[in-house]
Amino acid sequence: MSPEMLTLRRGRVTAVVSRVEGLARIEVDGVACIAYPRLTGPVALGDEVIVNVQARELELGSGGFDVLYVNVTRGLELEADDGAHVMKLPYTPGQGAAVHGEEGRELPETLEGLPVVCCTLHSQIAPVHAGIGPGLRVAYVQLPGGALPVSLSDSLRTLRERDLLEVTVAVGACVDGDVQCVSAASALLWCKAEGLDIVVCGIGPGIVGTGSSFGHGGLAAAGAANAASALGGEPLLAVRASQADARERHRGASHHARDVLRLCGDRVVAAWPRGSATPGWLRPVEEVDVEGWESACADLPLSHMGRGPEEDGLFFAAAFAAGRLARSRVG
Repeated sequence: MSPEMLTLRRGRVTAVVSRVEGLARIEVDGVACIAYPRLTGPVALGDEVIVNVQARELELGSGGFDVLYVNVTRGLELEADDGAHVMKLPYTPGQGAAVHGEEGRELPETLEGLPVVCCTLHSQIAPVHAGIGPGLRVAYVQLPGGALPVSLSDSLRTLRERDLLEVTVAVGACVDGDVQCVSAASALLWCKAEGLDIVVCGIGPGIVGTGSSFGHGGLAAAGAANAASALGGEPLLAVRASQADARERHRGASHHARDVLRLCGDRVVAAWPRGSATPGWLRPVEEVDVEGWESACADLPLSHMGRGPEEDGLFFAAAFAAGRLARSRVG
């Protein structure tokens, strides 16, 4: 069997566990499943569905559930958005047309110093936004490299509820943002045109990874940083760091940060929490006072590889540092 082949099965919805904006958590024949109503239509108890079971069968840590692929009962013959003609996931079984933010308008040619925080993991997003704090207009730009649907993230919903996030942008193969854009560059320019104060770029939950230096989804941060730099923005790197990860490549400052810096050179500045030992190779770097980060993050969903702030404070403090550094750059 080709490694790209879908593993599908037919079933029936036996429970609707919860519904939030853009996401339904259900059970199909008693097995946990998620559905994206804005992509595959509404779902209800008793519906006949086809689900993708491959991630669960592979026992992936962040993919331990099935994904509704098509709702045979009420998900056929769904219509595209009015005026949509640019395809997401083109020429795949999941292709669908969506209106894109670049269409029908002129975008600026420069970011004029717009701070752009570049993250390599989705679990950095909440502490980064906490570091930015309230009172500013902040966009989240999701890049391919993890989960593609923006609506999978409970963290983003919480940040919006706390008024720490204004708008989400889905780039490239990513889907279901408030706005869709073709590239990271055009997404950043769209944010500038809309008057956003700070942009946070990252990947969705569940990073794609091979255990190699350049075979991981976190490298999306390098693409965003290079685009921001070329367009006159100020890219800042949220360093993946850990005091508790058993894997040597992620202990201290992760190889994710090293890999991004190798591709960006001095075009991106890494943020690092003052008071923690700074790795000698982490250059260029700016140390940031992160006093009070625990209280600033107290009501946010903080979890990384099953660890919270008590088990791995360095991870969250380093991400918080990037947000605080970005706020200091806002004129």
